Amino acid sequence: MNDRDRGRPLGDGTIAVRAGLPEPVKNEPTLPGPVFAAHFHLPGDVEGPYTYGRDTNPTWTLLEQAIGELEAPGQDVHTVVFASGMAAISAVLLSHAHTGDTVVLPDDGYQALPLLREQLEAYGIRVRTAPTGGDAQLEVLDGARLLWIETPSNPGLDVCDVRRLADAAHAGGTLVAVDNTLATPLGQRPLELGADFSVASGTKGLTGHGDLLLGYVVCRDAEPAARVRRWRKIVGAIPGPMEAWLAHRSLATIQLRTQRQGENALAVAEALAGHADVTGLRYPGLAADPSHKTAALQMRGFGSVVSFTLPDRAHAERFMEALRLVEDATSFGGVRSTAERRGRWGGDAVPEGFIRFSAGAEDTADLVADVLRALVIAGGGG
Repeated sequence: MNDRDRGRPLGDGTIAVRAGLPEPVKNEPTLPGPVFAAHFHLPGDVEGPYTYGRDTNPTWTLLEQAIGELEAPGQDVHTVVFASGMAAISAVLLSHAHTGDTVVLPDDGYQALPLLREQLEAYGIRVRTAPTGGDAQLEVLDGARLLWIETPSNPGLDVCDVRRLADAAHAGGTLVAVDNTLATPLGQRPLELGADFSVASGTKGLTGHGDLLLGYVVCRDAEPAARVRRWRKIVGAIPGPMEAWLAHRSLATIQLRTQRQGENALAVAEALAGHADVTGLRYPGLAADPSHKTAALQMRGFGSVVSFTLPDRAHAERFMEALRLVEDATSFGGVRSTAERRGRWGGDAVPEGFIRFSAGAEDTADLVADVLRALVIAGGGG
């Protein structure tokens, strides 16, 4: 999408508010409503784009076009939307890895990845793992069919050099997928960094309102996209038309949301830095963060998530209870700030007092004040 008059790329906000919109038609809405159809009129030979609701839907088409424009402006890419982020992740891995292949996963990624590893191994696919930080996956890459990168990692917020890993992988014939959930397309564009797939949970920062489940895969080339789309057809992991329409509606504000969320996350991180009760503070936007140098080279924004550790479980629970503007919830990337004591799930290798904090779009001063007040109360000072 380019400025035809000036010959220059459009800004992120302009792309966001217009992404995926059809050509204007007099007396028709700017964004057509969701198409609720299990089947479509189909006389005679099977032809045309819309036949049956598990295969295609006009509402998906517009959303897929919009996501592709955000992930890779001006490029011809191929997008496939799914019912959830895990459906999208599974589709890439299970449509491209087969018995006898090797897949490389991060060992510090999203907590559902170990479940996926079990399933891959049950299918006779070998799995190797390494941490995200320090580009450690390079050490286990030899002979792999597919490399899965999660950067920043969830919940530890380590960052790896996507371009370095992608170049090394491609030199050995390995495909590269990047989980872009934490960064969003406005914070990081994996395809521009050399990845073959950009994958994300649209449930979180992409749509930002905590009211739908969605996943997507954006592919550089048509053949891998066809495999992913075929997998969606086989397993039926399709989004509902209402969810797809709500997601497209929400994209228009992604720049406004992520900009404020990033500002708030940095302000919270700066307020936490040096606090006596806080250890292990991580946010890629902090100049002192171990990942900042790498993140600054490949990220256009550092996201909404901050992680840190309080002395123990009881201290963390007092902190959570004392918060007034922050919801105790397990997701992130929404316009309302959320946080949780991540260890309550038991699936992440984190201390009992570990907090994953997602900054929302509240006024910065109000949010920082709420966090600092809760820390005082949690420490027995109020």
